[in-house]
Amino acid sequence: MLKVMDRLARTMAIVGGLVLSALIVLTCVSVLGRGLNTLGHSGILPEALGAALIAAGVGPVTGDFELVEAGIAFAIFSFLPICQLYSGHATVDIFTQALPKRGNRWLIAFWEVVLALVIWLITWRLFAGLQNKLDYGETTFLLQFPVWWAYAASLIAALVASLVALYCAWARLAEAATGRRCMPYSQGAAH
Repeated sequence: MLKVMDRLARTMAIVGGLVLSALIVLTCVSVLGRGLNTLGHSGILPEALGAALIAAGVGPVTGDFELVEAGIAFAIFSFLPICQLYSGHATVDIFTQALPKRGNRWLIAFWEVVLALVIWLITWRLFAGLQNKLDYGETTFLLQFPVWWAYAASLIAALVASLVALYCAWARLAEAATGRRCMPYSQGAAH
């Protein structure tokens, strides 16, 4: 089961990374276009060159912030499963250093269950938001694409995150109960 969860989490992380890379390129192109457009209007360049830049349509990418907003939400949910599976979340373990290993395992299992419940809650509310956006047919301001598209993409990633979180909670409870390693990273609090 760990191999299946690992492949699923890695696949989502790769897709999220591709989306994030595309958003970076989009942002760079938009900033460059905005800068060239400003330069064309500034009067610093010779008039013919400035006019040529403006006539070429150089400028920011229309709706860039709408695409970045939708894409970043998807990317965040896409990275959540791999972070969950490999215990990549930030932890503060100042007070747990004195606990025995068994106590530490139970504490980690407790917080893994809590985190799984929180991820499931977020996924449920994301589904409710998707239904709301579908009902009202809301679109973005500039590009006029339906907002529910971003919600649907994020919901798919959130469902994968929820599935991985459920597995992680189960595996951490099994580790606490048996003392055997079930997760890729099961050292407890790093000291």
